[in-house]
Amino acid sequence: MIKHYKDLRIYQQAYDLALKIHKLTLEFPDFEKYELGAQLRRAALSIPANIAEGYGKKDSINDFKRFLKISLGSNNEVKVMLDFARDLTYLDEQKYTYLYQRYEEFR
Repeated sequence: MIKHYKDLRIYQQAYDLALKIHKLTLEFPDFEKYELGAQLRRAALSIPANIAEGYGKKDSINDFKRFLKISLGSNNEVKVMLDFARDLTYLDEQKYTYLYQRYEEFR
């Protein structure tokens, strides 16, 4: 039985990816660390944060679903920014493909 949001596999995966995104964006050009990088970090962190917040409201299935939908919206936002970072050559194809595929798994 799941007793804590940290026990949710989806939370663990989202948290791990948010850490990877955070570290990766610190390698962006200096001006992009605070523009695209910051926005990408916020969107990536929003996914596990909303899963955790929604789990805290699990007594109301509708509230939990609403937070999961917000997480999915942030997931889509991350994928757009990954596309953008790749097209600006801040991400090589291998890193892009790995991250994009991992975020696709949340669908």
